[in-house]
Amino acid sequence: MTLLRALVPLRTAAYRRLALSLGLSLVANGAWAVTAVWQVVALGGGPAELSLVTGLAAAGTLAATLPGGVLADRVPQRHLLLAVTLLSAVPVGAAGLLSLAGELPLGLLSVVGLLGGVALGLHYPAYSALLPALLPADQLLAANGLEGAMRPVLYQVAGPAMAALLVAAVSPGAALLATAGASLAATTCVLGLPLLPVAREPGAGRRHPARALLGDLREGLAFLVRTRWLLATLLFGSLMLLATTGPLQVLTPFALRDRAGGGPFEHALVLAGFGVGGALASLAVASRPLPRRYLTATMALWAAGCVPLLAFGLATHVGVMVGAAVLAGAGIHGGMVLWGTLLQRRVPPALLGRVSSLDFVVSGALVPVSVALAGPLSEGAGVGPVFLVAGLAPPVLALLTVLLARMPADEAAHPLDRPARVP
Repeated sequence: MTLLRALVPLRTAAYRRLALSLGLSLVANGAWAVTAVWQVVALGGGPAELSLVTGLAAAGTLAATLPGGVLADRVPQRHLLLAVTLLSAVPVGAAGLLSLAGELPLGLLSVVGLLGGVALGLHYPAYSALLPALLPADQLLAANGLEGAMRPVLYQVAGPAMAALLVAAVSPGAALLATAGASLAATTCVLGLPLLPVAREPGAGRRHPARALLGDLREGLAFLVRTRWLLATLLFGSLMLLATTGPLQVLTPFALRDRAGGGPFEHALVLAGFGVGGALASLAVASRPLPRRYLTATMALWAAGCVPLLAFGLATHVGVMVGAAVLAGAGIHGGMVLWGTLLQRRVPPALLGRVSSLDFVVSGALVPVSVALAGPLSEGAGVGPVFLVAGLAPPVLALLTVLLARMPADEAAHPLDRPARVP
C-alpha cells in the first residue's frame, strides 16, 4: 500500500507526460556524459579538449540558471520545456550526423556542450515551477520521490549504458544520434502538456520590459533573504557540498586503491551503490506522508547521509565502502525529495521559478571550490582525515542550523501534514 502511495501521481495524465519527458531527458543527459568523452577521443583530443567541452557545458548551466528562474515565472513553463528539449535534441543530432560523415570539428562539439548546459540550466526552474500546477499539494512528495528514484537509474545507469554500447558497437556519432532521439522523444511528451497561465503578483506585468528581468531577480533574492528557513537551509547545503563533493568525486578512487586495493570495477560498484541507495530511499520517502517536522527531518536525512563517508577514511574492505555508499545515497537523496516538496509547498507560485534557480546556484556555489581543494588537502593531511571532516562536519552544521534558524518553531507555525485542497 505504501508503494501504491508513491505511484498515485501517475494517475494524472499531464503528470505522466511530464514524468516521461523527464525520464527521457535524464537518459539523454547520461548518454551525453559518456558520448562526449569518446567523441573527443575519436577527434584526437585529450584531457585538455575534454575539459573545454565539459567546462563550457558547466558554464552554460551556471549562466542560464538564474535567467531561467526569471523566465519560469514570466512565461508558460511548457514553452520553456519545449525550448529545453529542442535545444538538447537539434544541436546534438546535427553533431551526430557530422560525426558519421567525418566532418565534426572539435570546436562545434564544444558549442554543442555549451548549448546543452544552457538547456540544463533552464530545465530545473521550469520543471520545479510546473509540477505544483499539475498535481495537488498532497501528491508532490510522491512525485518528487519518483523523480528521485528515476534520476540515478536513468542518468547514472541507463543513459551511460546505452551510449557505451553504441560507441563500442558502432561509433560516437551513432551514440550522439541516439542521445538526440531521446531528447526529441521528450519534446513530443512536452507537446502534450497543458498550457497553463503563469502565476504573477498583482502589477508584475506593468513594469518596463528593460527593467523587468532584473526586477524579478531582485524580488526572488529578497524573498530568499527574508525567509529564514530557506536561507538557512541553502547556506547549510552550500557548506555540506563544500565538505563532501570534492572527497566523493576526487578522492574516492584513491581511498579504494590505497585502503582496499580496489580499482575501476570497485569504483563503479561504489557509484552504483550510491545510486541504488538514492533510488530506494526516494521511493521510501515518497511512500510515506510528509513528516510533521519536515525541516528537521530534511536536515536529519542530509546529516545521516554524510556520516557513512567516514567509512572511506577508515575502512579497509571494498564491501564496507559499497555499503557506506548505499547509506550515503539514501540519506542525501531522501533529504532532496523532502526539500523539493518543501519548496513547492511553501514558496509562493509566483516566485517558485526564481527561488528554484537560486536554490540551484547558492547550494552549488562552493562545489568547484570543494573539487579544487580536495586534492591538495589530501596531499597535505591524507585522504582519511579529509573524509573524516566530510562525515563529521555536516551533522554538526545541521544541528546548529536547526537550532539557530529555529526550525521546530517554524514547522509548528506552518504545518504541512494536513489535507490540502486540489488546485
